[in-house]
Amino acid sequence: MKAFVTTAVAAALLLTTGSASHGQPVADPPCAGQIHPNPGFERGATGWSAGPRIVVFGDATRPAHTGRGYATFAGLDVTRSDLLRTTVTVPANCDLTVSFWVRTTTTEISRGDYLNVGMAVTGIPPKTRFSLAFDGGALWRQYTMSSGTATTERTATVSFLGSEAAGNGVTAFDVDDVTFTLG
Repeated sequence: MKAFVTTAVAAALLLTTGSASHGQPVADPPCAGQIHPNPGFERGATGWSAGPRIVVFGDATRPAHTGRGYATFAGLDVTRSDLLRTTVTVPANCDLTVSFWVRTTTTEISRGDYLNVGMAVTGIPPKTRFSLAFDGGALWRQYTMSSGTATTERTATVSFLGSEAAGNGVTAFDVDDVTFTLG
């Protein structure tokens, strides 16, 4: 009888713990951590699609938020637009939080220059999350936006579009430390 109880207990343990021949269950990708390869522009435009002259290094008069690199938009008092964007993959059941720092330097006295920041997520119509004007301030300010969660893997494209109108004063929008954090 003692041998039967031992065999029954061993069989029960095997059923509850699994067999070594089946291997360990595969873990879902973690919803934690920073996922962009170059959030502070320290490696130039690596990981970003950027127009010419957007990424700046080591400007002593307008230093980066952290490190040496940052992205800058407008600042020429000509009618033009500058675009910076990147796309990341958001695993299923994860939320993507994008945080970034912006500083505005201007001689503008009326609204004519803008920095529009948007996020387009697979399955959700794209929209502008922030439309920042010249009155944002010369100190670095942080902004945050989130994708929400979904049961499927998605892509998220984050865009910064700087628009400047000629003859209205000079406005430069600086962006740094754009973090892409899963949660």
